[in-house]
Amino acid sequence: MLVSRIVKENLEIDSQSFRNLSPKMKEAVNDIFKLVKNEGNLIFNFENAVDKVAKFHNINVEKFNEYFDKEILEQLGEK
Repeated sequence: MLVSRIVKENLEIDSQSFRNLSPKMKEAVNDIFKLVKNEGNLIFNFENAVDKVAKFHNINVEKFNEYFDKEILEQLGEK
C-alpha cells in the first residue's frame, strides 16, 4: 500500500478513521505526514515524525499507533 493512496496531494486524508479523530489528533496526523520525507528510510522517518509530533502536541504515541492501525485496516478493506 502506498502512503499516497491514504493522503491526497494536498495532505487531506479522506477516510472514516481520520474523520473520527478529534481536531487535535487530525492536526497532529497531518503534521506527521508533513514531516515524513520521501528520501531515505521511510520507516525511520515515519517513526521519528511520530515521536516529534507526539511530543509537540503532548499526545501519547500509542494513540497514533491505534489510529494508524485502524487506517491501515480500513484501507485494506478489513474494517
